[in-house]
Amino acid sequence: MTQRRHGEPLPLGDSQLPYSKGLMARALVAVGVRADRAYELASALELDIAARGERTVDVARLREVAARVLGSEEGERATSRLQKLADLQALDVPIIVLVGGTTGTGKSTVAAEVGHRLGITRVASTDFIRQTMRAFFSEEFMPSIHYSSFEAGQALDEEVTGDPVIAGFVDQCRHVCVGVDAAIRRALTEGWSMVLEGVHLVPGFVATEVEGALVLHVVLELEDPEVHRVHFHVRDATTGGIRAMQKYLDHLDDIRRIQTYIVGRARREDVPVVDNANVERTIDEVIGLVMAAAERERQPA
Repeated sequence: MTQRRHGEPLPLGDSQLPYSKGLMARALVAVGVRADRAYELASALELDIAARGERTVDVARLREVAARVLGSEEGERATSRLQKLADLQALDVPIIVLVGGTTGTGKSTVAAEVGHRLGITRVASTDFIRQTMRAFFSEEFMPSIHYSSFEAGQALDEEVTGDPVIAGFVDQCRHVCVGVDAAIRRALTEGWSMVLEGVHLVPGFVATEVEGALVLHVVLELEDPEVHRVHFHVRDATTGGIRAMQKYLDHLDDIRRIQTYIVGRARREDVPVVDNANVERTIDEVIGLVMAAAERERQPA
């Protein structure tokens, strides 16, 4: 396997890299420190290192300066999470972050920002995988992938037992997850870290344990239906109406039934579920889950 490709090593401890204020500020933001406070602490560390004639900062000194700049509680939290971020970077395996959840829960926003903060440059969507599959498989051969996730029940010819919305969605997921598995295997072959997001990442349909990789699967939800409705209005405003908002609002009940199904499977499969009512808090929580997974990976069996 080729070398894992994500992030830059932090100038901590016995690192041979000289201190970089920019790198430290980005790392502090990644672990949840507000941008202006992160730059303030990174600048204070730069001055402290220069005054001591050093090239790097050790953890004890980082903790001391962080407590002075951020306060004892926030400084300790930032130092602890920076150590975990350094441990994450030291893992010699690709990191695969899977962000699932029903339509309109903010998966793409969270996935892009988590990838950016962790230094993972490859961020992909299962919608892209599904669109690629549509080019190869006709509607006659594989009908469900040619519909939206909440309309895939229309592709089922035979009578179904239970909710046709869920039956169509499950049929579509089973097809798309073949492409998901291929994308993950490609990342492992190349030694890439990757963030993959999409409605099709249903717990139990994709592997959460892959040899030679650290995999973190998380599901986003919106518990409040009105918050969910507002998300579609916000997406419409920020994308200039690229997606037909009214279509999603008309099918909101179907979309939320799919959410109930995905969250139920997540609970059974012990996959973390995060209410994305506050996107910054969600990003911070997902990064914390990645770091916790890395910490478990480093512990002896």
